[in-house]
Amino acid sequence: MDTNDILFERARQSIPGGVNSPVRAFGSVGGSPRFMKKAQGAYMWDEDGKRYVDYIGSWGPMILGHNHPEVIRAVHDAVDQGLTFGCATQREILIAEEIRRIIPSIEEVRLVSSGTEAGMSAIRLARGYTGRNKIIKFEGCYHGHSDSLLVKAGSGMLTFGNPSSAGVPASVTEHTLVLEYNNVEQLEGAFKQYGDDIACVIVEAVAGNMNMVPGKPEFIHAMCELCTRYGAVLIVDEVMTGFRVALGGAQSLYGVVPDITMFGKVIGGGMPVAAFGGRRDIMEKIAPCGPVYQAGTLSGNPVAVACGLTTLKLIQEEGFYDRLSAQATKLTTGLEAIAKDAGVTFCARSVGGMFGLYFLDQYPQGFADVMKADAKSFNTFFHAMLDEGVYLAPSLFEAGFVSIMHTDEVIDETLEAARKAFAKVAAQQ
Repeated sequence: MDTNDILFERARQSIPGGVNSPVRAFGSVGGSPRFMKKAQGAYMWDEDGKRYVDYIGSWGPMILGHNHPEVIRAVHDAVDQGLTFGCATQREILIAEEIRRIIPSIEEVRLVSSGTEAGMSAIRLARGYTGRNKIIKFEGCYHGHSDSLLVKAGSGMLTFGNPSSAGVPASVTEHTLVLEYNNVEQLEGAFKQYGDDIACVIVEAVAGNMNMVPGKPEFIHAMCELCTRYGAVLIVDEVMTGFRVALGGAQSLYGVVPDITMFGKVIGGGMPVAAFGGRRDIMEKIAPCGPVYQAGTLSGNPVAVACGLTTLKLIQEEGFYDRLSAQATKLTTGLEAIAKDAGVTFCARSVGGMFGLYFLDQYPQGFADVMKADAKSFNTFFHAMLDEGVYLAPSLFEAGFVSIMHTDEVIDETLEAARKAFAKVAAQQ
């Protein structure tokens, strides 16, 4: 047994499943998860000292790569002043002002500590603002593990979601309507049937938790029009896409002005910071201004905010997103070419610094398409890449991420590993 196996066995004695988040487990691909010890730039090292090219980037926030010197310096300076106060700080104002300056749809913003917290708070606020109960989400989109969002689609075209987790009563999800992603007809039908009681629609404009699936422009714009027509609140979840697919997030790519936006990951620069914000008249329904209660002792933690502020400053350097997108494109087009040469059914694409890998003959449009992917081929590819020192998400259903430190040399190293990995996939078919 190597060190990772030993640590995994040890972890399972004290931690459920041996991991503190299911996404870290290797449940769908088999084997022991890697226990990481350090990271620098585009690389991570496990407890055995093996180096990996990192394509998860802590699931998105490490857009500058690991241990950027300016970010680390800002964190050290903040630590020297105190870890937490439970009081207001100037840094909270600075990061709120920076988000408002970059994202035109934001008039006020509330800081929280996780994407889940942002999602549950945004939905509560939408319900409090509209006085309505029902919410619409889309199958395959993930907005955190709050009870009302842990739902799966029912059997009918327009049916309220059933709990997808034990511990969630059906009564909690009875107001959650689950529709197919990118299906305009279903969306129009839902509003026609329930429009007067729909508080909000919550959506990832570029989904990242059923692999990467961009919303079709006609789907996103129909959603905007319907929310406006029926008085529902449009919540765009940019926890994964915000400052990642573009400086202005996915909403800037689609020309959309959400009523509420959720942020996370990049705004924390690798530390636990998230936020939700939007129109002033909606945001001022939140306590202490209004009747919708939301609170958090560590919200706006000064050390975490210092990390996020420095990250937001650095990603605004001229040409940053052009370089980031170019490297993601080089990776995905290179992988497609190698798979084609090997005779493996595969496609890949990217948006900004985010990408998707699919063992399919065409890009998926929604959850049902993703479910058709060849899981056996993916598992073979994943482990072959891991053996070659390339760390991809251990699941068919997760997007990948490049950082600005994924240079041509790093991408070339990855593509060389992929030649061997796709050869193994081809051999098993």
